[in-house]
Amino acid sequence: MTQDFAGRTGAALVVGGSGGLGHAIVRLLASRGSHVALTYRSDAKAGAAAAAAAREWGVRASAHALDLSADEAAADVVAEVAGEYGGLHTLVYAAGPHVPMTHLSSVAPSTMAAQLAADAGGFFTVVQPALPHLRHAQGSVVAVTTAATARYPVRDGLSSAPKAAVEALVRGLAAEEGRFGVRVNAVGPGMLTDGMAARLVSSGDLSEEALAVTRRNIPLRRFGTATDIAEAVCFLASDRAGFISGQKLDVDGGWSV
Repeated sequence: MTQDFAGRTGAALVVGGSGGLGHAIVRLLASRGSHVALTYRSDAKAGAAAAAAAREWGVRASAHALDLSADEAAADVVAEVAGEYGGLHTLVYAAGPHVPMTHLSSVAPSTMAAQLAADAGGFFTVVQPALPHLRHAQGSVVAVTTAATARYPVRDGLSSAPKAAVEALVRGLAAEEGRFGVRVNAVGPGMLTDGMAARLVSSGDLSEEALAVTRRNIPLRRFGTATDIAEAVCFLASDRAGFISGQKLDVDGGWSV
């Protein structure tokens, strides 16, 4: 198995590492030789389980509570992780609350503002204090966004608009931080059997009929998995993607073409 991160000093920090996608990313980073710190919002048990899964690969791992609405809390976690592991070589942003599917005309402005603050604001809250550590390591940032910013699905605006803001920040940071050797990219998940898509199915936001239509619109005629996303994230974070920055890789079975 490839050991892309075995020679890296410090750790990867996976924000939202206790969730479905985050957990898969944590495990794959660990399997490829990276020490891993992860954050969780409220589910300490899930955070501990993800860290324990990472340690099965012989690396160090830890779970940290983090509410991204607090600037100082994010900066404190970044400083704690960098101090504990001797640096930070990768930051993965895989956080995001469940967002119901609804037409934009039915979304209250305050709801949209809150989602923009939670997602785009949350991303910037953690990436900004991480930059000095990433500059020192000439490391990278990978934000998990959505394929819906490339091909808009009706009723997805409450999710895709904030993710589009995250992608704008990804491009801006790539343009500004490249001179320090820092790369910044994004991965856009399509329909998956894990993560938010799975929650939309279980919550009834997507009917069986809608699922069948969606599947027919995917050239590969199937949904992806959390592992598919983790593979893309780990590739972009590795030296194999050393000349790739400011890009988004949609992992969607061809849905966005």
